Amino acid sequence: MTNKEKVIALLNSFNTGDKTPISYINPEKYIQHNLAVGDGLAGFGEVIKNAPPGGFKANVVRALEDGDFVITHTEYDFFGPKAAFDVFRFEDGLIVEHWDNMGEVTPPNPSGRTQFDGTTILTDKDKTDANKKVVETLMNEVFLEGKMDNLATLINPTTYIQHNSAVADGLDGLGAALKYFAENNMVMVYDKVHKILGEGNFVLTMSEGKFGKAPGDHVAYYDLFRLENGQIVEHWDVIEPIPAKAAWKNENGKF
Repeated sequence: MTNKEKVIALLNSFNTGDKTPISYINPEKYIQHNLAVGDGLAGFGEVIKNAPPGGFKANVVRALEDGDFVITHTEYDFFGPKAAFDVFRFEDGLIVEHWDNMGEVTPPNPSGRTQFDGTTILTDKDKTDANKKVVETLMNEVFLEGKMDNLATLINPTTYIQHNSAVADGLDGLGAALKYFAENNMVMVYDKVHKILGEGNFVLTMSEGKFGKAPGDHVAYYDLFRLENGQIVEHWDVIEPIPAKAAWKNENGKF
């Protein structure tokens, strides 16, 4: 099995009850970055033990593999409907580390898009590095440095599809959202990009910053981009508050 297939099997085991995929996690070394879950395999087991009567459900919508990392975009029933991105790191064929970002499922956005719809077809595997570079430029120049000069070069202004629940399609939708934030004393600030991972036409960024009423809550941003012909044409995201350290159930940090 590929690492991607192992992760899909692990998440699908929520639906089937199959115990085999647990063996894909290294029991001697499993570093957990979900701050609501204890470290190691014991922390994972505690979550499963405390599942509601119907258990948890997982529908993997998209899955990517980048070196030792596997990224999934998943629709969960996890104490209610959730949208999530999970990132798993492998060593010697076993999962040794996990990060995620999870949020409530929301109604369709102003363009009628959901947090999960859109293409799932993986293409352009030979363009992975080039597509990651485009996204890296967007994150560094636009989100970190605030330069808007080449926004319409990085993002296709005529075909940009948006799945954020509050933002409409196109650069006009993004502009309207930013205007609303400015007028209502709200912030959406990216302070640091921690990882850029991808496969083919899909690229995920894992970042932290501030979001909400100024000065903003400390949050993790997970953004998934789809690219065509060197431009970003589609975007999904999950924004999750990072709890105060006193509430953490492990000491590994969010990133």
